[in-house]
Amino acid sequence: MTMSSDAAGCARRSMLRGMAGLAGLGLFEASRLLPAYAADAPDWPQAAFKQKSEIDALKQLYGKNAEASDKVTLDAPEIAENGAVVPIAVTSSLPNVTAIAVLVVENPYTLAAAYQIPAGTRPAVANRLKMAKTTKVVAVVESDGKLYSASRDVKVTVGGCGG
Repeated sequence: MTMSSDAAGCARRSMLRGMAGLAGLGLFEASRLLPAYAADAPDWPQAAFKQKSEIDALKQLYGKNAEASDKVTLDAPEIAENGAVVPIAVTSSLPNVTAIAVLVVENPYTLAAAYQIPAGTRPAVANRLKMAKTTKVVAVVESDGKLYSASRDVKVTVGGCGG
């Protein structure tokens, strides 16, 4: 059985239209898998991330100041050989931790990271920070509505934020 050239062309066009439709559907589905950015979230604390001082960033983020606590542990290197990738980790033995924030005091914008900690989750986060120069790094933990902190001076030998 042979097809006329008109029938073959019509079948080929129908197949191409179907494939184009599937490709379009595939692109639509793939776009739904793209990463979501925190800045797109409706409750993103944008103003807190634009503050230039530790006090202002904490006021914007939590509306209060933190007190030092030995129940907050900040693991950061004493010397960072490259300010572009400074590894840090924050843990806490405080009960009912709801948030953890990391501030780099001498960076152009002080607040480096802010995390919401779901109930029942171990209060521990790790990150790699970009640091402009030698400065104090501060970890802030929110527990039972109060803020607690730990800090450490980190010496940067090669600049990260434009240095």
